[in-house]
Amino acid sequence: HEMIESINLKDTTSKALVYGMNEPPGRARVALTGLTVAEYFRDQEGQDVLLFIDNIFRFTQAGSEVSALLGRIPSAVGYQPTLATDMGTMQERITTTKKGSITSVQAIYVPADDLTDPAPATTFAHLDATTVLSRAIAELGIYPAVDPLDSTSRIMDPNIVGQEHYDVARGVQKILQDYKSLQDIIAILGMDELSEEDKLTVARARKIQRFLSQPFQVAEVFTGHLGKLVPLKETIKGFKQILQGEYDNLPEQSFYMVGPIEEAMAKAEKLAEEHS
Repeated sequence: HEMIESINLKDTTSKALVYGMNEPPGRARVALTGLTVAEYFRDQEGQDVLLFIDNIFRFTQAGSEVSALLGRIPSAVGYQPTLATDMGTMQERITTTKKGSITSVQAIYVPADDLTDPAPATTFAHLDATTVLSRAIAELGIYPAVDPLDSTSRIMDPNIVGQEHYDVARGVQKILQDYKSLQDIIAILGMDELSEEDKLTVARARKIQRFLSQPFQVAEVFTGHLGKLVPLKETIKGFKQILQGEYDNLPEQSFYMVGPIEEAMAKAEKLAEEHS
């Protein structure tokens, strides 16, 4: 209901919901069944289909259970020996034809938060982009808790997004990676043992971490912050200026849950007034 209302989908006649079953054989086939429905809309109706899969790990898990019931020798970490084949058979059907297309958004459960686990790793190989949610970032109170170091996208290319966007994105990833590398030193020896350059890296990285928080309209009830819509150019400009050190004098709290960078400046002034 919320999805229909939010994107104004009044005509629900072209929507289909396919649910799983309790039995492993049924759960192993439900993903293929849903994909067949999507292919019908694409090939017979000539439509562009948006296919949501929640959760693709259940497809892998069901295949593993069926494999065990059939007496097959398991492969790495106990998964079925045909894991790569099973996943490829399904994922490669999600494609574009002359009549229409299928675009899929898939939720992926990551066992023990291990991205190298065969189940998620096999799935990642077929995706154009991955958005990784991190418990560590959520613990900092930063939402959405997206990890920019583990998340990937094939369109992160200067020929597609533009040179400035690409350079700023890579700059953000570099400074966050440098900060991550320094965290063990900080935990053992403290900030005072860092060089001035490293201290500056840490300060800018912490500002960037908080600027990555986003006050979404759909999350107002959870965050308590009014939702903001910020144009892409404004977002790139904000991160570029932080990387260049233009806001080294602002406290990191001023970058939390704000829209454009100008709001961070206004928030910093407000914080200064409150502490004066």
